[in-house]
Amino acid sequence: MRVLGVDPGLTRCGVGVVEGLPGRRLDMLGVGVVRTPSDDEIGPRLLAIEQGLESWLDRYQPELVAVERVFAQHNVRTVMGTAQASAVAVLCATRRGIPVTLHTPSEVKAAVTGSGRADKAQVTAMVTRILRLDAPPKPADAADALALAICHIWRGGTTNRLTAAIKAHAAGGGSWHGARPDGPDGPGRAAAAPRAARGGAPGRPRSSPRP
Repeated sequence: MRVLGVDPGLTRCGVGVVEGLPGRRLDMLGVGVVRTPSDDEIGPRLLAIEQGLESWLDRYQPELVAVERVFAQHNVRTVMGTAQASAVAVLCATRRGIPVTLHTPSEVKAAVTGSGRADKAQVTAMVTRILRLDAPPKPADAADALALAICHIWRGGTTNRLTAAIKAHAAGGGSWHGARPDGPDGPGRAAAAPRAARGGAPGRPRSSPRP
């Protein structure tokens, strides 16, 4: 499985390619950043990001693309630029028919470090260790892109196997059966038990009290 991770950003858009399978060795094939000048107009900047991502897609031919899901922040201008760069990444992949998955930052942190509250230094350290790199990838955007790819291979692989198993089960004519809440004899029999407990065994009259 070859995954391109994209950490979207308008000034720095991190990209990283990882290959491997869940539970097996993972290898980094490439890592970098697509940069745009902060003083340029929005149109040329988005075009530069598109061209940069297209170059990565041409070179590495990923099977899947993982993009960080954008969340609202206090700085509206920053989150708008991040969302726009994210949309460009989704568009580039979809245009080629490559499946795209969005992962939240906490998902990525939990998958790579075991904690959804890990900081950037901890994520970078674990990415370096998992991929057996000689030095931590820089800047942090590049490390985050690799973390996204690792997260998708580990988490997405499990999800894909579960989905395939359900589809195979359905194709074979199977179905998932739940327990019948009223028992095998239907609701009437289930309701008879508490009545019998209150009034004695069915068919036997209560004994009248002695005078």
